[in-house]
Amino acid sequence: MTRPARRAAVAALSVATAFALTACAGTSSSGGNTATKVNVSTTVPNDPVTLTLAYTNDPPTKALIDGFTKKHPNVTVKPQMTPFNDYIKSIKLAMSSDSAPDIAQYNPGAMNSLVPAGLILDLSPWSKAYGWTTKFPPASLEVLSSDKSAKQFGTGNLYAVPGGLSVLGVFYNKKIVKEAPKTLADFEAAMQKAKDAGQTPLSNGALQVGGFHLWNALLNVTGDVNDYRSWVYGKPGATIENPAATKATQTLTDWAKKGYIAAGASATGDADALASFAKGGSAFLITGNWAASTLETEMKDDVGFFLMPTASGEPAKVASGASVAYAISSKSKNPNVAAAFLDYLGSPEAAKIEFDGGFMPVDTKAELGATGLRGDIAGVFAPVAQGNGIVPFPDFASPGMIDKLTPGIQGLTSDKMAPDAFLKSLQESWDAHHGS
Repeated sequence: MTRPARRAAVAALSVATAFALTACAGTSSSGGNTATKVNVSTTVPNDPVTLTLAYTNDPPTKALIDGFTKKHPNVTVKPQMTPFNDYIKSIKLAMSSDSAPDIAQYNPGAMNSLVPAGLILDLSPWSKAYGWTTKFPPASLEVLSSDKSAKQFGTGNLYAVPGGLSVLGVFYNKKIVKEAPKTLADFEAAMQKAKDAGQTPLSNGALQVGGFHLWNALLNVTGDVNDYRSWVYGKPGATIENPAATKATQTLTDWAKKGYIAAGASATGDADALASFAKGGSAFLITGNWAASTLETEMKDDVGFFLMPTASGEPAKVASGASVAYAISSKSKNPNVAAAFLDYLGSPEAAKIEFDGGFMPVDTKAELGATGLRGDIAGVFAPVAQGNGIVPFPDFASPGMIDKLTPGIQGLTSDKMAPDAFLKSLQESWDAHHGS
């Protein structure tokens, strides 16, 4: 999963069928100046095999390991969990060591140095062997693909696959808002109505990532998805200083001036904004599906979910999201078994584990039987994911982007920064990394 949450296609082939595919020989490039030769196979051997898997905080990794090893009792997978901040700081050293984990949770924004260093394998040969381009949502693979410099994404080699997806949207308190707004104007009217009633329209944790989640949700429905992808993927010549981003930024500024955003948002953390909304402190909260479990527990049937509505009222076709992704070490002695684990992540069985663990499943057509809040989320997520409409969060655009986004949103909501100055600061960070 991406840094923003700190967490966190076509019907999948059955795992049994995938394992029975004819073995093929191939070469897996490590992404650096050398290539690791691997005879690619989709067969899991019967001999005892032990893999180590490094991961961080929240994904349902242990449950996925249990599901995989139940199918393959001769395989032992040893999990190694490290808190996120420590993981990001130490993963390159760990992957460089002689005891590197076979599989590692991978964040392409924070950990892209692993690619040019040749520390993780190019998974393209296994993708071809297993048919991952039809098993995993295309957008989820795009963001995990890059050139060998790892500066431009959405093209080149595949370096990881997703093990759980997320989607950004709007939670609403049904005691305050009777039904989900259909248009952006309806959403604004609902916030105004809440304000007129003496209630807080929108909880927001602008001290952390909640502020730019709000901006990003607006950008999703005002901008061109291809322009945004070009910018966040690092395509030469891309820019965020465009009319659509200006409109989204101005809308956010206007909402702050109208009092729609909770007072003190710039000093409020994400957890506090979530807690306030859960206790009935506001009408709306913009965050990801990872909050669903907490809100179901606290609010029962009084909470719903929708994607940021469009101006026209047409169903949203774009939403920000991220994936918990896994890569294979170039030093692994059992890369084919590690690849079998990655393939399992896209199975119908894994879909249930991923969904129960608080993520949207990689198999977007899996029958989940979800109701209530999770049914709301699954209902709006599936068509967007299947339509290749899930896009990365904006902090993915450059290593230093989050340090521009967070204080920038605080400046916008406190009327201390103009929209054009905010967008200019983002583009300067992008230019410094990608070249103007």
